[in-house]
Amino acid sequence: MKLRRDTLTKTVVNLDGVEDYIENLLEEIQQSICNKAVEFRKKNTFKVDSYEEIKEVLKKGGFILAHWDGNSETEEKIKAETKATIRCMPLEYEEEEGVCIYSGQPSKRRVIFALAY
Repeated sequence: MKLRRDTLTKTVVNLDGVEDYIENLLEEIQQSICNKAVEFRKKNTFKVDSYEEIKEVLKKGGFILAHWDGNSETEEKIKAETKATIRCMPLEYEEEEGVCIYSGQPSKRRVIFALAY
């Protein structure tokens, strides 16, 4: 008997129909772990509009949605000063006018900055 990874519960199962039970259980566990990860990401993602805000959020930890001008030199300067890098450019995003948190140049979307561990 083993603990479920997502709920830390134990279950005794009859061998009759165990294949179906396991198949359903694996799908349930996968969905549960995915839901927890999505919820964690939501709770730990912060929208910022200034370079000072990004530094404050980095002290606490989490993911930062911020405007970036698209210039790799800007990203390198942010990394050198804060150790944060662009983790991704979200596929699902709202196009919005803004200014880069570092350079002040125009930006049409936010990217996700975070510290690598």
